[in-house]
Amino acid sequence: MLKNRLQPFITRYEEITQLLMSPDITSDIKRMTSLSKEQSSIEAIVNKAKEYIKVLDDIEENKLILDDAELGELAKEELKELETSKPILEEEIKVLMIPKDPNDDRNIYLELRAGTGGDEAALFVGDLFRGYLRYAENNGWKVEIMSSSDSEAGGYKEIVILVKGDHVYSKLKFEGGTHRVQRVPATESQGRVHTSAITVAVMPEVDDVEVEINENDLKIDVMRASGNGGQSVNTTDSAVRITHIPSGIVVTNQDQKSQHKNKERAMKVLKAKLFEIEMEKKMEAEGANRKEQVGTGDRSGRIRTYNFPQNRISDHRINLTLYRLENILNDGLFDEVIDPLIADHQSRLIEANGL
Repeated sequence: MLKNRLQPFITRYEEITQLLMSPDITSDIKRMTSLSKEQSSIEAIVNKAKEYIKVLDDIEENKLILDDAELGELAKEELKELETSKPILEEEIKVLMIPKDPNDDRNIYLELRAGTGGDEAALFVGDLFRGYLRYAENNGWKVEIMSSSDSEAGGYKEIVILVKGDHVYSKLKFEGGTHRVQRVPATESQGRVHTSAITVAVMPEVDDVEVEINENDLKIDVMRASGNGGQSVNTTDSAVRITHIPSGIVVTNQDQKSQHKNKERAMKVLKAKLFEIEMEKKMEAEGANRKEQVGTGDRSGRIRTYNFPQNRISDHRINLTLYRLENILNDGLFDEVIDPLIADHQSRLIEANGL
């Protein structure tokens, strides 16, 4: 019974309240911080649990007076309202009881890379980047370009951005994968639709202490920066390429004028990439079902198609099709795609956890 599963949350919340009121706690800042965090993490479910238990109690009370000559009709009306709110509360509680993804509150590195389709793919990297930029603005997030490699025809061969704000990973983790675009290129005189693809990787930002890198595992090259980097960018060997020998990961950064800053940024991205690999390994070791983990950043799977002639955006994981491609891309309205993905993900997790 759901009520019985909720009681431990309420009991623990009250225990923590008592502990935080203890005079000894002020001398142990670490424990006080830890308890406060724990209390904060269960506060929403405790509030909802109390609301749910009150509804259950009110239902029982009203059932007892149904036959009362004076209060029976009133009880019947109230029961109708209570029976309507009960399943809604149950669904809200189930979502709150889903085990929390520890990365949900993190900032992210978002890497967009042109794949098949040459110039068209690079142009679409630029389009999708601008769409994400508007989505970030809509959510009050900050975006910082970490590194970029321009394409001669416009757009980017690759761009890596840092997105900072509330619950960034929880929203954007579903964007990892292959994004396919279908449209008529500006250079196509016959009006034929071309198909190209780009890959998106979503990597949680990590603290320096979370990923340890042995300096002996790194090959660091410095070189003259190339491309559009301003007047002074080409005058010094400021570009940095870091190769992580054990994994074969290569990270390049040339956007800053200082070699030190480029190295620092490249190291941050490298750590995020290594953290992502560790996440993948851990999930495989735990036997996590890929379908339950919709947003793991798996780049091999084609997740979405953007069809410009039909103004159509389709997400293949949940068979979602919307004929609002231009609005979604131009105005950053990605919630129209992301919210259904989150709902689907949550329903799978509710089922998997037997809630």
